[in-house]
Amino acid sequence: MSFLIDSSIMITSQILFFGFGWLFFMRQLFKDYEVRQYVVQVIFSVTFAFSCTMFELIIFEILKVLNSSSRYFHWKMNLCVILLILVFMVPFYIGYFIVSNIRLLHKQRLLFSCLLWLTFMYFFWKLGDPFPILSPKHGILSIEQLISRVGVIGVTLMALLSGFGAVNCPYTYMSYFLRNVTDADILALERRLLQTMDMIISKKKRMAMTRRTMFQKGEVHNKPSGFWGMIKSVTTSAPGSENLTLIQQEVDALEELSRQLFLETADLYATKERIEYSKTFKGKYFNFLGYFFSIYCVWKIFMATINIVFDRVGKTDPVTRGIEITVNYLGIQFDVKFWSQHISFILVGIIIVTSIRGLLITLTKFFYAISSSKSSNVIVLLLAQIMGMYFVSSVLLIRMSMPLEYRTIITEVLGELQFNFYHRWFDVIFLVSALSSILFLYLAHKQAPEKHMAP
Repeated sequence: MSFLIDSSIMITSQILFFGFGWLFFMRQLFKDYEVRQYVVQVIFSVTFAFSCTMFELIIFEILKVLNSSSRYFHWKMNLCVILLILVFMVPFYIGYFIVSNIRLLHKQRLLFSCLLWLTFMYFFWKLGDPFPILSPKHGILSIEQLISRVGVIGVTLMALLSGFGAVNCPYTYMSYFLRNVTDADILALERRLLQTMDMIISKKKRMAMTRRTMFQKGEVHNKPSGFWGMIKSVTTSAPGSENLTLIQQEVDALEELSRQLFLETADLYATKERIEYSKTFKGKYFNFLGYFFSIYCVWKIFMATINIVFDRVGKTDPVTRGIEITVNYLGIQFDVKFWSQHISFILVGIIIVTSIRGLLITLTKFFYAISSSKSSNVIVLLLAQIMGMYFVSSVLLIRMSMPLEYRTIITEVLGELQFNFYHRWFDVIFLVSALSSILFLYLAHKQAPEKHMAP
């Protein structure tokens, strides 16, 4: 009886998650598109529902909600379904919609879709060869084989996003990195833009006058005919046509310059708005957050470097370790186990909420940046694939943030994976991503003032 009640709770929550994913698909991703593929919408919503259910089960583990056997069953079932979607269903439909957009392959799209899926499976399986991701005793069809490979892709994606976000967040929020833009700078750039536009207009007028003069003189219609006429037209040209070619080249260069000036003007206006915003209470709050995240970024890069150099992986969760250090340093009586459980629950909850929110915002921006009416179905399925792999990998990494007594079922469900490898791999990719982002933003920030100061 308790299993039925527990299952009804899980099914109800999955229906709610499915509905939220459906609304997000309709209201955010596809609100500007008329044609919607029903199967794409269902796959995206189902992937979102089962991804969120994994996070729900993590919270249930900490709060001891539901029976232990019920949680284990739903963990196992949830992982099997999400792996079935990520490894078999989504890649097949991605290939199907890619082939459907090619007219020559339209009649045999099912055959070519299967070929694309088999190609994906080959590379997906070969992905696990260079990495020590699981124990060698597992069979080729075991669930650990799939989780381990999905985990490599997802952890790589998480580390790339985390490394860039750890650097870009303080750079975006802190007013220290804002350039000093005045009204005089904007007016000077606008004046240059107007002068360039005037030059383009005058040169186009000159081209029109030249064409009119050539037309009146008959240079347009009285073209030489015959073989010798063709040779003559190649070896000689009228002065007016040469002038037109030169003027057209000048116009093309000026139009490119005008586009750059327009973008720089818009950038100056945006920077000036950010300067005004930084003076408000909300702006000062985000500026404080920027300093906080900059400290976090430095600490994270330092710890990732230490972990890589000394091949170190934490055995206890960070909250318990932090409380133990604080208690030993201050010498006060403190129930470490009790408070570590509650603070770990709050921390994991914050990680889950921010992960879901941040990923949805990133997916929305990415979709609007590259989607079109023909490619939108493929892109949504790719986003569903990324989302599922991201959340599966989050479970692998969040496990370390939980006290030992809450990891038991999660460890049993995930199997004998090499969890230490995933944490080391995350540190390596995070460090590369963060340092690359620092270099990129440094060069961009250094070049920006020089660009605006150019005459």
